[in-house]
Amino acid sequence: MVSRTDDEELAVIKDWWQRNGMPLLTGSILALVLVFGWQGWQKYQASQAHGASMVYQQLLETALNPSGQPDPAKVAELANTLKSEFAGSHYAQYGRLFVAKVAVESGKLDDAAAELQAILDKPVDDTLAELARQRLARVLAAQDKVEEALKLLEGDADQAYLASREELKGDLLVQLGRKGDAHAAYVKAKAALAEEAAVGGLQMKLDDLAQGDA
Repeated sequence: MVSRTDDEELAVIKDWWQRNGMPLLTGSILALVLVFGWQGWQKYQASQAHGASMVYQQLLETALNPSGQPDPAKVAELANTLKSEFAGSHYAQYGRLFVAKVAVESGKLDDAAAELQAILDKPVDDTLAELARQRLARVLAAQDKVEEALKLLEGDADQAYLASREELKGDLLVQLGRKGDAHAAYVKAKAALAEEAAVGGLQMKLDDLAQGDA
């Protein structure tokens, strides 16, 4: 067997490195970047969620004062923090729901409608979309925009939200004096509920319509 010189051994090693070493090293570095990058992203997400939850909690606590009325300035400050630093998160949109509630209680229906519409434009999930839709419909009805509110409730609803949406449609139709359509909506709402849940307020509304027709 022919013995290689040191120069020949070095040349063989260099050749192997050119063909195999760099790709292996690059692959290893890429793997490390992906692992640590993913871990860093998870930590960032966890940090964001924790930060958003803290701000949201502070927002809710604005109502925990002797008067029971949230401080408007504090509400605005915390809501803006959620919107700017945690935009697109669940907490930011639940924050908008809270701000809308405060606005309604203060008689600022236009402000409430704007907050709810912002959620509806880009909802984080179906639950928030439906909450915003139904609350916006109520706000519009309070602004004497009942027809507009009804249009907002058109289309199919998930079974989980069907009863509340149909009951709300019934309420709006009663406002318009369309008692037959209101009755049909209430019946549909009742059918979407379990038998034991279909008593109470909804049944009273059906009974009231029946008495009115008598």
